[in-house]
Amino acid sequence: MRKIKSFGQHFLKHPQIAEQIAQSLQLPDEPNHKAVVIEIGPGEGVLTQFLINRAEIELFAVEIDRRLPDYLKKRFPALEGHIIEADVLKVHFEDYIGNQPFWLIGNFPYNISSQILFKALHYRQSVKQVVGMFQKEVAQRITAKEGSKQYGILSVLMQAYFKTEYLFEVSAGSFDPPPQVQSAVVRLSPTNLYAATIQNEQNFTQTVKQAFNQRRKMLRNALQPLRFDFDRLPPALPQMRAEQISVAGFIELANAML
Repeated sequence: MRKIKSFGQHFLKHPQIAEQIAQSLQLPDEPNHKAVVIEIGPGEGVLTQFLINRAEIELFAVEIDRRLPDYLKKRFPALEGHIIEADVLKVHFEDYIGNQPFWLIGNFPYNISSQILFKALHYRQSVKQVVGMFQKEVAQRITAKEGSKQYGILSVLMQAYFKTEYLFEVSAGSFDPPPQVQSAVVRLSPTNLYAATIQNEQNFTQTVKQAFNQRRKMLRNALQPLRFDFDRLPPALPQMRAEQISVAGFIELANAML
């Protein structure tokens, strides 16, 4: 099938890698209970085949390419009524699965992979885990720690709410057509490590974005458009740059916003 560039289609062609991705999804061991798993961008089903027949999974698939749902339903009859033909960024998951918890998985289209993560962040009260294929640079940003060049907005915001794990890398030759970049698989699991200390989520997000938009400046200067009570903070903190501040440090900083 001809791949559509605007959909970011690079179909994984090695079943062994797809099986490894599927096995990376951690599901609860609850007899007689099915976990709702949403696959984003199933394509021709190389990953779907390792999810659809698992007894503990109720699988839904979100596919924007109108050519694919009929093919998928013929290949996987159990997907009948479980394919969401839409742009995942516009989907309201609750319209299809109600308010129950769910797991996200997929070989995510690289042109919208960061937006998918922010959607998972929006649904973090319901998302139990995310396992996804990303461009290697994005995967590194998701999991980067302070002090590294990859550390940025995505690192802080995702790590404030999820435990992030860099699982394994995948070569460009594993896809059809091969992308111009290397890829890696990441797992994100919800964590309450910081939740109780974030006093205002909007202030936290705004602080992180403003700090990294001026990442070469000291925080006192980078954050000038916003108002902070710097006297409430350790004296050294405003003199540091964004890439030097831990997630906990950003929360402390955001809590001092006026």
